[in-house]
Amino acid sequence: MLSYTIKQEDKKMGFLETLTIVFIVLKLTEVVAWSWWAVFSPMWVGYAVIFFGAMIVGAVRAIQEYRRG
Repeated sequence: MLSYTIKQEDKKMGFLETLTIVFIVLKLTEVVAWSWWAVFSPMWVGYAVIFFGAMIVGAVRAIQEYRRG
């Protein structure tokens, strides 16, 4: 029998996830008249930070490797 224990830290939602859900609720209840791009912007910001962070790490490693010869 397989068992999987969910740790307490696995259950937590981050700030950006919570903000995205709040924006979705506001859009669906017609409190705000934003485009769906604006509603999902917190999610895109999170992905952009991860993407650019990975690009910077990759660039730094490539420069270090180039300098070593």
